[in-house]
Amino acid sequence: MRKNTDNSKPIQIFNGGIFLFAKVSSAAIMGIDAYPLDIEVDVSGSVPRFVIVGLPDTSVTEAKERVRTALYNSKLKFPQRRIIVNMAPADIRKEGASFDLPIAMGILAATDQIEAEKLMEFLVVGELALDGNIRRINGVLPVVSMMKNLGYNKILLPKENAEEASLVSGIDIYPTGSLRESVNILRAEELFSPYKPSDDGKFQPDYPVDFSEVKGQEAAKRALEVSAAGGHNILMIGPPGSGKTMLAKRMPTILPPMTRGEALEVTRIYSISGLLPIDRALILERPFRSPHHSASKAGLVGGGAIPKPGEVSLAHRGVLFLDEMPEFERNALEVLRQPMEDGLVTISRAQISLTFPAQFMLVGSMNPCPCGFATDPVKECTCSQWQKQRYLTKLSGPLLDRIDIHIEVPRLKFDELSRYRPGESSDEIRKRVTSARQIQKERFRDLKIFANADMTAKHIKKYCKLPEDAKTLLKVANEQLGLSARAYDRIHKLARTIADLAGIEEIATEHIAEAVQYRSLDRGGGLG
Repeated sequence: MRKNTDNSKPIQIFNGGIFLFAKVSSAAIMGIDAYPLDIEVDVSGSVPRFVIVGLPDTSVTEAKERVRTALYNSKLKFPQRRIIVNMAPADIRKEGASFDLPIAMGILAATDQIEAEKLMEFLVVGELALDGNIRRINGVLPVVSMMKNLGYNKILLPKENAEEASLVSGIDIYPTGSLRESVNILRAEELFSPYKPSDDGKFQPDYPVDFSEVKGQEAAKRALEVSAAGGHNILMIGPPGSGKTMLAKRMPTILPPMTRGEALEVTRIYSISGLLPIDRALILERPFRSPHHSASKAGLVGGGAIPKPGEVSLAHRGVLFLDEMPEFERNALEVLRQPMEDGLVTISRAQISLTFPAQFMLVGSMNPCPCGFATDPVKECTCSQWQKQRYLTKLSGPLLDRIDIHIEVPRLKFDELSRYRPGESSDEIRKRVTSARQIQKERFRDLKIFANADMTAKHIKKYCKLPEDAKTLLKVANEQLGLSARAYDRIHKLARTIADLAGIEEIATEHIAEAVQYRSLDRGGGLG
């Protein structure tokens, strides 16, 4: 139970050999955090009845049948009396099946089948199967994090969640595989040792893809390297089959390795969402999320009666890839603007407002026109100029304003496709990216800025000073290419990143020249 608290005991009324009241400590999930929950069990009266109160949802209410059947099948006694289970605090809706085990243990304590005072030493979570076995649950990592913050030191949980729980030190973890085993732990704790975690330090990020597999597209690979080095969002434009998706899937492989703190943040979100791999307790690979273009606003940013994380939060510390961006509903794309700007998303409901982290890099792709061949030298485009312009305007100006790099990805030539020599590996590119990120970390060490893409106009003025020849080049580019006003700051940020990749303090003319090439949609208003 919790440390440094008073020594008060639950009220226990002895009546004919049956303890009528017991209290069990448990936890529930709200957003990406857990909060403590008391499950109070009262057994009294002579008319059999089983009621759960405290704003339970359907899955919690159905615990009555799971608990009753699991007790019978575990050869434990289920009282033929009135059973009232109260889940406090009673003004917050509870959902999920993780309360099955604490409810069952509360009934056992209230009927003197286990020691009530002993049960008070534990926080209990777990879902029951009808045969009395205990199933894995979601959200264990935030639960044990809450325990450590509030001073709890013992937890009884499903065996399959033990490795995940062990990511937080200072908690005695007692894994259990069945209701009967849980009872034995309470009756003879000295015979059971707390779980000892495996050494997760032996695990390294393991990406199934690598940049060495990509043939040709050197310009696009360079743009992705610049994007990764400065945290810049990127949009790739090219005909079908040019390799846009293949390039995007390899973006996480060149990002700097996650710190343990970042890995825990990602693991927490995936644990709550039920997406944590069974064989890995800690996620070390940068997330890569690629939602279908039919995804709704709630699917992208999160939602529901009790809000759950959406794709932007599942992509936290990683990459959100939107393939064929103009095919997404415009309203769905527009909701991305706040998380792209703030690195978080807030979802408000009548009784609750929750904030989820959403620090991700956006990688988008699109065709240059509806048929896809406006810039293709081989296949002829069948679209009118009006159709092309209408297609390009499906992406709003404010959204494009948050995408620093627009790069054309052309069709590969035959000699590039037939080449067998592998390209540069992700590991080689990642070393340069990590070095550039380290330069930015030192530059912004006293600011709440993590990469060049986060700079404001004030920071651009301080850290992106241009020599006269570079200013002249930017002026000529603005006049001849018809660059938009919003491209001005973006080019400065990109030039700063390109200089960082080269390990140069001052931005030079060649850095500006390269940065200008990454603003395709600002050149005269479009492509084709």
